[in-house]
Amino acid sequence: MMKYLMLKHYRGAPASVNNVPMDQWTPAEITAHVQYMEDFAAKLVGTGEYVDHQALSPQGTFVRSDGEGRAPLTDGPFAETKDLIAGWMIIDVETYERALELAAELSEAPGAGGRPIREWLELRPFLSATCTMTE
Repeated sequence: MMKYLMLKHYRGAPASVNNVPMDQWTPAEITAHVQYMEDFAAKLVGTGEYVDHQALSPQGTFVRSDGEGRAPLTDGPFAETKDLIAGWMIIDVETYERALELAAELSEAPGAGGRPIREWLELRPFLSATCTMTE
């Protein structure tokens, strides 16, 4: 089994087909979207392919060390031009093709007007002890 991270973006990915920002959705549209995500996760629990998922707030800060004894440096809140992650899901599947299939299905979550978002998801494999950065 291979673990993959599916990243959902607020911005930074190519535009989705139904490209209406979530802050312009009705409460019912948000509820339907969240329900789709929960139902998708429950399906994957049933197939043994689910690992974890979380939604993320649009607020955030970059943090780094400025050296021993110095206060951490921060950069944020994020500028409108920066990539921004909306959430993530981790799956554990047999093949890359299965990961693609599940990412495409998740991309169909409903958005504005109840129509599928068809958003671009970033699919990234986890590194393991048996793989290298060049694989």
